[in-house]
Amino acid sequence: MSDKFFFKGRQDARQSHIKYGYETQAKPRNGSKKYPLMLVVTSEARKLEVAAQVAAAELYAEIELDTREGAVESIGALTVQLSKQAAVKVEKLPARNDVCSCGSGKKFKKCCG
Repeated sequence: MSDKFFFKGRQDARQSHIKYGYETQAKPRNGSKKYPLMLVVTSEARKLEVAAQVAAAELYAEIELDTREGAVESIGALTVQLSKQAAVKVEKLPARNDVCSCGSGKKFKKCCG
């Protein structure tokens, strides 16, 4: 018989979004309250200096003081966060019939366009 009259279930299986690689969970943002930066410094003065950098960048960090002999400072996560560049914002060019931005009062197409 024809399957027009009898429902046998869904003919096309729904495709899973997982096999295509879509991220369903947000990635953790380092330097936030939930995921603070883990930093290690070797002196109290350096700890204050790094804390000032963290506060200026509006980040959150847990700074540990390690005063042992031969201790190594670990602030790589902070330097990565500070070296990120901001998004580039491009100003929109005026349309042909808008007033020119140079201040002449003419239309853009007859002045600078």
